[in-house]
Amino acid sequence: MSLDFRDETFRGDFTFSNSPEAVRRFPFPFDRDAYMYAVNIERHVPTGREGSVFEHAFDVDEHYVSEMRDRALVLAEDPLRCQSLPHMALAGWDLLELIMESKARDYPDLFSLTKDGDRWHWVNRPLNVDDRFTFLDEATLPCGPLEYITRQTQGDFTLQDQREDSLWLDAGIVTTQADWSLDFDLGMKFHEWHAPVPVAHQLGVFDRALKFLMSIQHGQPYRRLNWTLTVDPLLDTSPENYPKWGPSRASLTPETVGRRMHLRVELQSFWRLPRSNALAFPIRAYLCSFEDIVSVPKWGRRLHRVLRDIPEELATYKGFARNRGLLVDYLAAFDDGQPTSPGIWPDDP
Repeated sequence: MSLDFRDETFRGDFTFSNSPEAVRRFPFPFDRDAYMYAVNIERHVPTGREGSVFEHAFDVDEHYVSEMRDRALVLAEDPLRCQSLPHMALAGWDLLELIMESKARDYPDLFSLTKDGDRWHWVNRPLNVDDRFTFLDEATLPCGPLEYITRQTQGDFTLQDQREDSLWLDAGIVTTQADWSLDFDLGMKFHEWHAPVPVAHQLGVFDRALKFLMSIQHGQPYRRLNWTLTVDPLLDTSPENYPKWGPSRASLTPETVGRRMHLRVELQSFWRLPRSNALAFPIRAYLCSFEDIVSVPKWGRRLHRVLRDIPEELATYKGFARNRGLLVDYLAAFDDGQPTSPGIWPDDP
């Protein structure tokens, strides 16, 4: 696989952009013209079009090197974005193994893993990493296994311990989140860290989701898509940094909406880990500007209808109630009233 890694920023001058190919593979989250919160879980297996974000276990794209550079900046500013309670050490090794094996299998020109018993040799060519270490011996790595492998993997990760009929968020690395805090949620159980979500609790969504997640078996991962909106292509929209990004919501104008407003989609997957029995929860964020969204006619029509008709409490939770009129007015120009086809993919190949 040949990738042209982009040299770009997700802060300051915001030079991030998507190539036309990246726009076409963007995981547009709406399969119909209306939205209501739902679990929408499916098996995490290759589906859709060749080259889509669903093709491999852990997607690597043109933004990989720049995203890893941004993660390093966040961790340098705030080391508490990566935390693991002592009993989660084995889960960290499970995750390291899962990611290394998956990347070496799916992207052999970019990554390689050689095993000689518990002596492993890992090569990450895009980041110039070439390390030999002893599996399960943390002293042979430059940092803990969770931090080590997630400094080389796009997206956030939480590790959840299953006990007392719930899932407990007991470890993770979170630097690209949509307004939630690992430091605040660490040690909470499933219903506690989902408490802010409106409507879904009344509908029993989280009761059903927890029951399902606790039943996931090793070797049978699942996935879902989640979404929100972000002003400017900022990966780190954390509560800790709200003073840096929160005011941007008030700075949109009709002239800047298309360029600055981004649809932010999370590809969330769920993996049962073999030794620890923990549940790994990768949260991979993708960004796409409204200008790029409307370049796909089906997506422009559909996003207009979704944002126009979404219940107010969900617009507030998603963080765009303040600018809703501005966004809908911009998108209305790209909605010709024609019907849209089912599914998330563009109509033309």
